[in-house]
Amino acid sequence: MANISTIEDLAKSQSHRLVIGASSLGTVFEWYDFYLYGLLATYISAQFFSGVNETTGFILALGAFAAGFAVRPFGALVFGRIGDLVGRKNTFLVTMGLMGLATFAVGLLPSYASIGVAAPIILIGLRLLQGLAMGGEYGGAATYVAEHAPQNKRGLYTSWIQTTATLGLFAALITVIGVRSNLGEETFKVWGWRIPFLISIVLLAVSIWIRMQLNESPVFQKMKDQGKTSKAPLTEAFGTWSNLKWVIIVLIGAVAGQAVVWYTGQFYALFFLEKMLKVDGATTNILIAVALVLGTPGFVFFGWLSDKIGRKPIILAGCALAALTYFPVFHALTQAANPALAQAQQSAPVSVTVNKADCSVQFDPVGKNKFDTKSCDIAKFFLAKSGVSYQRVDAPIGTIASVKIGTEIYVAPDPNVVTGADKKAAITKYQDSLKAALTKAGYPAKADPATINKPMVIAILFYLVILVTAVYGPIAALLVEIFPSHIRYTSMSLPYHIGNGWFGGFLPTTAFAMVAATGDIYYGLWYPVLIAGLTAILGLILLPETFKRSLDH
Repeated sequence: MANISTIEDLAKSQSHRLVIGASSLGTVFEWYDFYLYGLLATYISAQFFSGVNETTGFILALGAFAAGFAVRPFGALVFGRIGDLVGRKNTFLVTMGLMGLATFAVGLLPSYASIGVAAPIILIGLRLLQGLAMGGEYGGAATYVAEHAPQNKRGLYTSWIQTTATLGLFAALITVIGVRSNLGEETFKVWGWRIPFLISIVLLAVSIWIRMQLNESPVFQKMKDQGKTSKAPLTEAFGTWSNLKWVIIVLIGAVAGQAVVWYTGQFYALFFLEKMLKVDGATTNILIAVALVLGTPGFVFFGWLSDKIGRKPIILAGCALAALTYFPVFHALTQAANPALAQAQQSAPVSVTVNKADCSVQFDPVGKNKFDTKSCDIAKFFLAKSGVSYQRVDAPIGTIASVKIGTEIYVAPDPNVVTGADKKAAITKYQDSLKAALTKAGYPAKADPATINKPMVIAILFYLVILVTAVYGPIAALLVEIFPSHIRYTSMSLPYHIGNGWFGGFLPTTAFAMVAATGDIYYGLWYPVLIAGLTAILGLILLPETFKRSLDH
């Protein structure tokens, strides 16, 4: 009997490894596809939006990228419903197929020069398909793995799903770097950029073959055999207050905070290093990559720990720590990555004295707005372009804007007085004087590689990644456990993708807009700090503990 029991345990263990491996591999593949577009956006813009002016083309390219995030909640509704009607396995086979074929099609799509306006229209359609597929994939994979897992290992098993976004980013990055290095930049720009997209067909075939070996989730199969599956998942999930209230509680009390902590730690930190602290792109990528490699095991650790002490304390502690420490941590990052900048900010702070009604929002992602019709814009535009942090000092109406660097004051040209060629010359002279003053005050044009404290930067980035793993590692188990089995796929997918697609996906753009509007390089942190703090408070009050629940409810 002991030998038979051992054989059965071994078979279960092997089955569980197959479930985790197949589900995770498929999700890595989908994240690979999703991130490729972002990594290659510059080449895509040149190929598919070349028929319009440069400004409009870049905006359209950014819009197509954002579309993938925007439609994720709708994918959650569509495929969540199908998953609760027909099963977990078949649904995430469909989402994987859609993602893979849409990605492969981008690699084959003729350029604007070949087929005209049809090219960008088809591209946006393919990107929408990717977003819809991503909206259905995560809920299916997380539900499927959780419904196979022993109750005391649900957090551990689903935590492997949580590593897949990071691994997908690595896979996409390595593929792009490898192809670019082998072909050369010119060839890559002309047609080599298509290869990473075309490679996805091989990954799709392998992933589908592996997932075809899986059986349906035992929880869903049991419901199906007993005739207890939902006949109207959307109505039951969102049309009844008894379940809808948990969708709302999960969104504001767990997922919103998790999303902003994740995107701050993995994406905004990279943007902050490169754009605000002026560390070169290659160094930034290496530093982030090292921190991710060191921190990724944290997903599994916190998933395992949540099986011991619960999901709620780990997720909310991660959100609370983020809210409390982001400001000092990012200040420390400035000191470690660009000490000359940190010293200059302290010894010679910059302020702009203006009447705020005379100012435009200094947010110009395509670099086409000249900001030369108001004295405030002339002053702030130069500082924004130079990546200099400053404070605004309010002044009465009619005041001509001035910049104060340390103790020196520089009054901007007044566009109402100087016009035409004189205005252009005056602005150039003014910018030159500001540049000289900033240099004299110690503000660096870029971070000096010799002065970057790389071990400290990696340590700070590692801390940010650990916060990511704390909030993200246990979230799948929590989502699966909180909703009833017959509408689980539908119910958990929507708050997850609203949180991560909208609250998280638009964080870098929103935070950058906040920085551009105020001039304070740290001001964008208020976005994740407030949301993470709100989640920590509301989650503490409203969120239940779930780690001992049965999944048959």
